[in-house]
Amino acid sequence: MKIAIIGAGAFGTALGGILANKGYDIDYYDSKFGRENLNDVVDGAKYIVLALPSKSTPYVLPHLPKKIPLIIATKGILSNQAFKDFDDYMILSGPGFADDIKAKKSIKLTITDKRLAKMFDAEYIAFDYTDDENGVLMCGALKNVYAILAGILGLKRSGNDWKYFVEMAASEMKKILAFNGANPKTVDLACGFSDLKLTCGYPSRNYEFGDKLRKDPDYLPEKTVEGVSALKRIKRGEIKLPDNVPYLRDLISRSDKWA
Repeated sequence: MKIAIIGAGAFGTALGGILANKGYDIDYYDSKFGRENLNDVVDGAKYIVLALPSKSTPYVLPHLPKKIPLIIATKGILSNQAFKDFDDYMILSGPGFADDIKAKKSIKLTITDKRLAKMFDAEYIAFDYTDDENGVLMCGALKNVYAILAGILGLKRSGNDWKYFVEMAASEMKKILAFNGANPKTVDLACGFSDLKLTCGYPSRNYEFGDKLRKDPDYLPEKTVEGVSALKRIKRGEIKLPDNVPYLRDLISRSDKWA
C-alpha cells in the first residue's frame, strides 16, 4: 500500500520511517518542489500524511485530492475548518520530537481515528483516542505558543516555577478549548498536557525562540517556529479567547515585533 507524506522534514520522515518499517510503500513530497512533483507523489496513494509546517499548509491543501483519506500530523492549525472539503480525514498528535521517534523512544500519541493505531502500531508507541478534532488541533497549536512564553520567562524544567507555569498553561488551554466548543478534557490527553510539558523546554524550537527573545528582544528566528504562526492566527481571531487567560494575553502583549 502506498502512502504519500507531504513534508519531507524531520517529523515527516520520522513518521515515514514508522510506516516503512511496517511494509508500506512511502513517497515524500518536499515543498521546495513544484506542483507536478506533488501530483506524482499522491498518484496511487491510499492515504496522505500531512506533515508540513502549518504556514505552508494553506498553499498545498487546495491541490490535494479530496477523496484520499488525509492524516493530519501538522501542528499549528487551530480548527478543522481547513479540512471541510475532504471526504475523510483524521488527526495524529502528541509528544515526540522527530529524533525521539527515530530513536524508538517510548511515546504516546493521540488519534481521532482508530485506523491510525493499526497503521502506526509499534512496540514503543501507545495511543489514546478522542473524537474531539478541534480540541486536538487547538492543543497542538497552543502548546507551542505557551512554550515560547516559557522561554521568555527563562523557566527551567527543574524548577517549581516551571511546574506551576505548565499547570497554569494547561488550565488556560482548557478554558480556551471550552470557550471554542471543544472538550476541555482533551488537554488531559497526550496531545495536550504531555506535549505541553515536552515543548516547554529544550530542545523545543519554540522554547528556544522564547529564550533567545529573553536575551535579545529584536531576535528573529531563521527557521520555522510553529508557535509564532499559531500566535499570528490567534491574533487574527481564528479562535476566541476568554478573558481569564492571563499568560496568553501577556504573550500577545509582548509579540508586536515578531507575530
